[in-house]
Amino acid sequence: MARRSALLTFFAVATVLALAAFVKGQGTPPLAQTGATSAATTAEHFDPVAATNAYLAKVPPDKRAQSDAYFEGGYWLILWDFLASSLVFILLLATGWSARMRDWAERVTRFTPIHTFVYWTEFLVVTSLLIFPLGVYEGYFREHKYGLATQTFGPWLGDQLKGLGVGVVFGGLLMMALYGIVRRLPGTWWIWGAATSLVFLMFFALIAPVFAAPLFNKYTRLEDPAIRDPILSMARANGISAKDVYVQDASRQSTRISAFVIGFLGTERIVLNDNLLKRCSVAEIESVMGHEMGHYVMHHAYKGLMFAGIIVVLAFAFLGRSSEWALKRWGEKWRAHSAGDLAALPLFAFLLLAFFFVLTPINNSYSRIEEYEADIFGLNAAQLPDAEAEVDLKLADYRKLNPGPLEEIIFYDHPSGRARIYAAMRWKAEHLHGQIGR
Repeated sequence: MARRSALLTFFAVATVLALAAFVKGQGTPPLAQTGATSAATTAEHFDPVAATNAYLAKVPPDKRAQSDAYFEGGYWLILWDFLASSLVFILLLATGWSARMRDWAERVTRFTPIHTFVYWTEFLVVTSLLIFPLGVYEGYFREHKYGLATQTFGPWLGDQLKGLGVGVVFGGLLMMALYGIVRRLPGTWWIWGAATSLVFLMFFALIAPVFAAPLFNKYTRLEDPAIRDPILSMARANGISAKDVYVQDASRQSTRISAFVIGFLGTERIVLNDNLLKRCSVAEIESVMGHEMGHYVMHHAYKGLMFAGIIVVLAFAFLGRSSEWALKRWGEKWRAHSAGDLAALPLFAFLLLAFFFVLTPINNSYSRIEEYEADIFGLNAAQLPDAEAEVDLKLADYRKLNPGPLEEIIFYDHPSGRARIYAAMRWKAEHLHGQIGR
């Protein structure tokens, strides 16, 4: 009963913190009155709420219903993913399967770090196979149902296997380091484990653009000067010494438009995908790239790592206490005798999964605030509020435009379409009023 009360208290605190962040960062407007769209016609009477509603009204009801259904279905998938993964981890422990995988790994070689790598490979392959049916539905059939995927099954499966391979290699290296720490520092392993995980996260962010990303997509320099030159000009104007903009061939996988900054400590790349080039005007592309430059200029990659560091430390502190309790109670039954026993890895995976599941509103709120900051930067950099609004409507292919406040707090890692369009129209209104004043 006490544990349940503590969990409920944690949910309450998380929701309050997320709500405070949401109110501070978003400023989502109330619904405008019927007929107010005519007020958004002149600079003197430009109404950002009416203008926002006018943009929202451009989306046909059937398309809006499809987008809402897709996004709301994702809420349930968060739960099903959690439950399915939890079931698999518990099954590996309760059946002794994890212990048998450990025993087999120890027979392969006498070198202890290799035991860890072999066990990790077994663990990742087995769990991936057991969760595969849900993954196929979620990542393939459902995406095709809503017209968001372009791959046939073979290439899609190939990408999944590539991802599995990356997970085996980089995850295996991390597990070897972490289990070495647990065995040598049994009393303080969670502190040093958190530090090691953060360093590894930074390392992976550094090398991902060079080694991982090209496994899944082709990245080429944007050659069209009509698109490239305005982007580079905007970059220089905001203190970014970028010489190139890269294009990702995302259309081989999806119809989604996207752009992003990838990399860390000099390996950063400003990237837009080819769907953005195909589906958006030059003004819309500039507005998107202004947003991405905002992430770069405001050092969101570094701030994100600092935030991740806090979360990782909390996660390992929770992991240290909760795993100790669980192993004392069920360790003999599972044949997992200590934190340094490889057979206990499914327990660690379950506990971390539960920890991050509970933190979903906080993680989403942090991300949403950074995205909102980048939106405002992009509006000031590109000065194209209507282009921003048009892009937000295109994102409505797979994002619900107008959620309720609590819905947005819990499930949105970006501001909702309505919040983003309103921010653009508010920017436009203030600049129109400023022009009148001059």
